[in-house]
Amino acid sequence: MKSQPIVGAAVFTAVMEAAGFRCQCEGECGNPHAKGGGRCPHEHDHYTSKHGRRVRLMAAPADPLATDVTAARLTASELRAWCSDCHGAAARLARKRLPAASTDQCGLFDL
Repeated sequence: MKSQPIVGAAVFTAVMEAAGFRCQCEGECGNPHAKGGGRCPHEHDHYTSKHGRRVRLMAAPADPLATDVTAARLTASELRAWCSDCHGAAARLARKRLPAASTDQCGLFDL
């Protein structure tokens, strides 16, 4: 039996079964995943290597910048299985691709 969270186990299990208990990142993290055939090779409850750490996948939105409120409203079919490495890297890349915030205050403090 694979490990699962205490809360939301039904949604988590549905997402993991649809993903085959494997991370669904296909390069959104910036890694082409050449060894995994274009998809991240990390599997839930497996180890990253002989002396590596245990992988715990998460069910999260395909958009790594989705807000918590948006993510909470998604159904299992709208979630993806992510390893923490890919999800974190995908979020960093997505934030870098956002347009730069305007430094213009639109005359807010002009006298």
